[in-house]
Amino acid sequence: MTKLPGPLVGPAEIQAMLGVGRSRTRQIINQRNFPKPYQTLIGGSVWVRAEVEAWIKKHRQPRPPVGDDEDEPG
Repeated sequence: MTKLPGPLVGPAEIQAMLGVGRSRTRQIINQRNFPKPYQTLIGGSVWVRAEVEAWIKKHRQPRPPVGDDEDEPG
């Protein structure tokens, strides 16, 4: 049996990791520089979580935490 390279994620998990909607997730997944799927199954593709996390760290700006409104007077 082949050992997995670590946890895997599907489109729904990637959507949550990115904090974007389904359509934007599909656009991002289809970019040439996005990691290639680890495997494509009948139900869809799965990616290596660490590769997706590394891509997000390199290509996405960090989002402020929810409720962190610096513009509001305190």
